[in-house]
Amino acid sequence: MIHLSLLHALILAVLQGITELFPVSSLAHGVIVPKLLGWHINRQSEGFLPFLVVLHLGTAFALLIYFYKDWINLFKGFFTGLKNKNLNINEGSKTLYLLALATIPAGLIGLLFVHKLKRLFGFTDIAAVFLMVNGVILYLGEKKRRKQGIAKISDMTIAAALIIGAFQSFALIPGISRSAITMVAALYLGFKHEYAARFSFLLATPIILAAGLLEVPKMLKLHMLHFTAVSLASGAVAGIAAYLSVYALMKYFHKYEVNALYPFAFYCIIFGAFVLTYRFI
Repeated sequence: MIHLSLLHALILAVLQGITELFPVSSLAHGVIVPKLLGWHINRQSEGFLPFLVVLHLGTAFALLIYFYKDWINLFKGFFTGLKNKNLNINEGSKTLYLLALATIPAGLIGLLFVHKLKRLFGFTDIAAVFLMVNGVILYLGEKKRRKQGIAKISDMTIAAALIIGAFQSFALIPGISRSAITMVAALYLGFKHEYAARFSFLLATPIILAAGLLEVPKMLKLHMLHFTAVSLASGAVAGIAAYLSVYALMKYFHKYEVNALYPFAFYCIIFGAFVLTYRFI
C-alpha cells in the first residue's frame, strides 16, 4: 500500500507534466524528487506505478488536445487510404502508418520485460545514473546529428520508423527519457528538431494510453478509493502542466534549430551527479 498526501501528489503531478515531455525523464524525477525531499513513500509498492501511470494519462490527454488537428488529419487520411486500398495515397495516411509501425517495438519489449523493469523504479541511484546517461545521449545526439534531409514526417522510411520505435524502448528504464531517446534517433536520421519533437510526441501518445489501460485497473483491484480520487485530480494537474510544456517546447524547437538539446543534456548530467553525491553526504 502507498500513502500519499494530496499536496505531495499534486507536486508530483506538476513535475510529471513538465518532465514527461521535456527530454529529462519523468520516471527518474518521480523516483528521485520524493527521496531528496524526504517524503516517506514506498515507491516499490503496488500502488506507486499505477499512480505514475495516471499522471502519464493526464499527459497523454494533453498531447491529444494539443495535437488534435494533427490526429484528425491523420485519421482522415488513413480512412481515405483504406477506401482507396492504398496507405501511401496521402501524407496523413502514410504518417499514421509510420507511427503505428514505430509503436510496435516498444509495445512488444514492454510486454516482455515490464515486470523485470519495475524492480528498478524504486532505486534512486539507478535513476540518477541513467539520468546522467540520458544527458550523455542528448549531448552526443546533438553533436553527431546528421545533416537535415527529411522535410516532413511522412518522408521517412519504414526502417527509420522502426528504428525510432526500437529506441523508444529504452525509455522503460528509469532515467532514460522517451522524448530524448526518440528525438535523438530522429535527429540522427535527418529530422529537424521541430519535426523530431512532433513525431516524438505523437508517438508517445498511444504508448502512454496503452500503459494506462494495463495499469489503472490494478488500482481498482486494490480498493484504493481515496487514493484513486487523489490520482484523478493529480492526473488533471499533470495534463495542464503537460499542455503548457508541449506548447513551450514546440515554440523552443521551432526557434532554436542549432544546439537545442545541449541545455537539457547538461541539466541531466549535473542533476544526476548531484543526486549521487547527495546520497553520500
